Amino acid sequence: TPERFETVFRAKVRSALNLHELVGDVSAFVLFSSTAGFFGSSGQGNYAAANAYLDALAQTRRAAGLPATSVAWGPWAQGGMADAVGARLRRSGVRPMRPDLAVGALGQALEYGDAVLAVADIDWPRFAPEFAAVRPTRLFDAVPEAAAAAAAPEQDTAGRIAAMAPAERERALLDLVRRQVAAILGHEGPTAIAPDRAFGDLGFDSLTAVELRNALGTATGLRLSPTLAFDHPTPTALAAHLGTELVGAPTGVPVAAVASAVDEPIAVVAMSCRFPGGVTSPEQLWELLAAGGDAVGPLPADRGWDVGFDADGDREATVATRAGAFLEGVADFDNEFFGISPREALALDPQQRLLLETSWEAFERAGIDPASLRGTPAGVFIGSNGQDYGAVLMNAEENTEGYAGTGTAASVISGRLAYTFGLEGPTVTVDTACSSSLVALHLAAQALRQGECSMALVGGVTVMTTPAAFVEFSRQRGLASDGRCKAFASAADGTGWGEGVGM
Repeated sequence: TPERFETVFRAKVRSALNLHELVGDVSAFVLFSSTAGFFGSSGQGNYAAANAYLDALAQTRRAAGLPATSVAWGPWAQGGMADAVGARLRRSGVRPMRPDLAVGALGQALEYGDAVLAVADIDWPRFAPEFAAVRPTRLFDAVPEAAAAAAAPEQDTAGRIAAMAPAERERALLDLVRRQVAAILGHEGPTAIAPDRAFGDLGFDSLTAVELRNALGTATGLRLSPTLAFDHPTPTALAAHLGTELVGAPTGVPVAAVASAVDEPIAVVAMSCRFPGGVTSPEQLWELLAAGGDAVGPLPADRGWDVGFDADGDREATVATRAGAFLEGVADFDNEFFGISPREALALDPQQRLLLETSWEAFERAGIDPASLRGTPAGVFIGSNGQDYGAVLMNAEENTEGYAGTGTAASVISGRLAYTFGLEGPTVTVDTACSSSLVALHLAAQALRQGECSMALVGGVTVMTTPAAFVEFSRQRGLASDGRCKAFASAADGTGWGEGVGM
């Protein structure tokens, strides 16, 4: 942010500029700069800019005939400022310096005569190839060790992998990705990295994603996108992409051919659901319907609803009915199964949680391994009927910052399913009130017939996390007093309200 940039920039720049203006000509004018400004450092743009200013100030003083030396330091060991990013720097070939050696180098720097010079402990065989992985550079041509590292014969990774049998190539690429991921995240080895765990769940951010891109680019010789880890969000998917880039054919992720078949009937191959009345399967739903059962019950007691009863619904924060068709246990969710942290799970609208569970169950009922669909052009079409969970989070004591936006957005209702299962077909959330799931089903059938997707995950969901809709309908005289749907024959009749999720 501009504020964070200013904080770091001002501390370095204003202090040095004040000193320059006050002291004038002295026997020595020494600035402690950083290699972050000398050759860059990922994630330290503000710090790099501030230190580059110090280097420029030293050159400005020299040009004016005044003494100045700016030393661009690498990281110091034993409590230096770079300890927080030490592991990342070591992985890139920049080693922390012993303080006694650094102090000795400072004396040599003052005798050397240059206005700006760098003092750092660099592992050139590791640093030079990674530094040049994104684009060629001549910055270190005059450094013998760097030139030797650049001239060293590279491993013919691409040729070696291309010569492998498909199954062996798949294993080799997956092992390569997992080893690099483990190194970046500080794990002991590749076995700690689940092949189908999303990079975001493993702890990746934009900085480590670029670091992974650089490491894999160095290892394979490929020019890779900075968004690599987000475009191919699991080790398995990323290994498949590398295989495609290296040999021109996918190595592990099946890609279904999509063909338009206008006259072919649409087949429903599996279903799953959660409905009021304790219904947790399609079979239970049919039994309830066949028996003429009643799923209407009292207002839920586990949602913290603070509403009173008023048969006319005239008073504020009151409802005109004591009954409705509500889902049970909407707060129950196995977040670890889906690789979601407890804090993010708290920020998820119960609608998203239920859709994750019922989608997985639908795949199981169809006899489909969800992992086998990753990378295929399968679509997701979900009908929703409003999102009120954001109001709950606004009044919550727990901190859900960073997750509330995606946890409550209507578009993410379908997008989370596509991301979790790696589905790359159309992804759509529709809200047409009570017809939402039917519209979603219509759009899915249309997309299948037009060849836009090979398979469609279709469903609808409604969960009320606040009583706001009940209060509003009560004020409009729109609720039936017993919570059951009726024809609008008189002012006393009205609509009931029900929740549910079905795939």
